[in-house]
Amino acid sequence: MKRLFDLLVAVPAFILLLPVMFCVAVMVRIRLGGPVLFHQVRPGLNGRPFTMVKFRTMRDAVDRGGNPLPDSERLTSFGRFLRSTSLDELPELVNVVQGNMSLVGPRPLLMEYLPRYSARQARRHEVRPGITGWAQVNGRNAISWQDKFEYDVWYVDNRSLLLDMKILWMTVAQVFRREDVSQPGHATMEVFMGDDDQPEREGDPS
Repeated sequence: MKRLFDLLVAVPAFILLLPVMFCVAVMVRIRLGGPVLFHQVRPGLNGRPFTMVKFRTMRDAVDRGGNPLPDSERLTSFGRFLRSTSLDELPELVNVVQGNMSLVGPRPLLMEYLPRYSARQARRHEVRPGITGWAQVNGRNAISWQDKFEYDVWYVDNRSLLLDMKILWMTVAQVFRREDVSQPGHATMEVFMGDDDQPEREGDPS
C-alpha cells in the first residue's frame, strides 16, 4: 500500500509541479550557473546506494587548494530560500517514482555516515528514505543528530499509511512557516561523526 500511495501522489504531483520546477531551474541557472541539478549517491533501503537528485543551492566555490569552501560561504540567499521552502527537494519526486525513495521516511544522509551509526541508529535504513519524515516535522535540522535518529527509528516501528498522510500534512504547514531549516550556529547542519565524537565541520545532510 505504501508504494502504491507513493505512486498515486508522486506522479500527479510531478506533472502538476513541472511549471514550478521549470521556473526554479531557470532561476538556479541564472543565480548559480550550471549544473542546475545536484546529484549525490546516498544510502537507500538496507543501505543500498542510489543517486539522489535535487536542485543546486550552493556555489561551486573552492579555496586555493581546490577544496570546497565552508557551507556558510557557498550557500547564497537564493539557496537559503530554496531550502527554507523545500523547492530544492522537488526533483526527488523522480526518485520516488523510480522506487529509490518514498514520500515519507528517514531522510537519506551521506554514505560516509554508514559506519558511524550505532545498531539502533542503523535501523533507519529498514525502510526507503523519504522526501520528508517524522524527524523533519519534529525539528528538521534544528534538533540534534541523536534526537533525529530517535525520531527516524520511531517512524520505522510505527509507520502506517495514516501516519504518512499526517506527516505530509505537517510538512506542508512547516514549509509555509519556513522553520528549522538549519542547526543553530550552522549554515546547514554539523557533520555526524558518531555518538562519541565531536563534529569537525559543516555538511549538507539534506
